Amino acid sequence: MNAAPADQIRLLDLQDLDVRLQQIAHKRRSLPEHAEIEALTKDLTQLRDLLVAAQTEESDTAREQIKAEQDVDQVRQRASRDQQRLDSGAVTSPKDLENLQREIASLAKRQGDLEDVVLEIMERRESAQERAAELTERVASVESKIDDATTRRDAAFETLDSEAATATKEREVLAGVIPADLIKLYDKLRAQQGGVGAAKLYQRTCQGCRQELAITDINEIRSAAPDTVVRCENCRRILVRTSESGL
Repeated sequence: MNAAPADQIRLLDLQDLDVRLQQIAHKRRSLPEHAEIEALTKDLTQLRDLLVAAQTEESDTAREQIKAEQDVDQVRQRASRDQQRLDSGAVTSPKDLENLQREIASLAKRQGDLEDVVLEIMERRESAQERAAELTERVASVESKIDDATTRRDAAFETLDSEAATATKEREVLAGVIPADLIKLYDKLRAQQGGVGAAKLYQRTCQGCRQELAITDINEIRSAAPDTVVRCENCRRILVRTSESGL
């Protein structure tokens, strides 16, 4: 393949732009905010699970408390009725009076036991409420941190995307003045060689693979016409000759 020396030189400028675009893309993928948001999101998921558990516990203990208080109220009402019967004098049989007094005492003990249950449930409910309140604050804090990191990430995206747009436009303009067949070869090699399709020959060394060329290869390149597109024998990239090639 042949191409004007000036067009071959332009390949180096094109390569610089492609490297710049690769760097921008890498930086976009590697922003520290990505890892930060990922870690915070994991924390948020765990905290939300804990919050749901605490809220569920609070809800369950609330129902337990209502049921226990209803049990206390039922025992209290029954004891009140028995006490009214006792106080009314309607029960005159000694045996019935003894049974009634025994039942009132039993109900008093039962009421005390049930009230202890209510207190225990209330303590558990209060603990669940405190835990839910604490987790609600922590969830809000992590959500705020995620919002902050997302804002910083999006701002970085905007800057990098603007740089990429500028470099892409410059590339389009530059590629438009380079022969299509040379661009096609360059793009093919760039895809095969890790993003580098053309490299400067500097002091007899390929700047693509950093290998010094053999003397026979140097002699072939030295004797090649200026418009001949030469390739590195080691990496097969396009070698661009300049005044610094050492030929």
